[in-house]
Amino acid sequence: MNQATKTRMTFEDYLNYDDGTDNHCEFEGGEIVEMPPESPLNSRIARFLFAILLTAFSEDLICHKDTEIAVSGTQVQARLPDLMLLSEELAEILNSTSRGTITLEMPPPDLIVEVVSPGSANENRDYRFKRSEYAARGVPEYWAINPEEGKITVFTLVNGFYEEASYSGETVIDSRFEVLRLTAEQVFKRKR
Repeated sequence: MNQATKTRMTFEDYLNYDDGTDNHCEFEGGEIVEMPPESPLNSRIARFLFAILLTAFSEDLICHKDTEIAVSGTQVQARLPDLMLLSEELAEILNSTSRGTITLEMPPPDLIVEVVSPGSANENRDYRFKRSEYAARGVPEYWAINPEEGKITVFTLVNGFYEEASYSGETVIDSRFEVLRLTAEQVFKRKR
């Protein structure tokens, strides 16, 4: 990951920042962190799940690497998930804004999916930091999909904390969304 800025910014500074590019980035620790392009496999997995979600939900409710979510820690940060499923209320609120940012004042998305990129730093970010950030935001269901391990971890919010279940092979994923009750094998092989 390349650091796009070195001076610390506030979240408000970040929301007003425009470098004139379409680079994907996250706002972390007061810095803009440029996100490298995804691997073709990670992109295919996210697109497959997007297509699956389209069979049950309006396209207006599904975000694919185009909407960020503000999370809080020692300071407000912004994450750019691979996939999000919005509630109708949240979609309506976002449609009235000029930027695809779910701020802390908005309700959380119903689902966040992250496809883990290779490397221990990415795994630490997706399994540790994002887990606590998304739980604090009240996201009811969060998926961390690890193609290298062939494992999908589903975090379900219960009393403010995530309970974790991992799936691989032909075990059916326990999701609150009927359309996502797939097997890990289906997700990794992209067959329905």
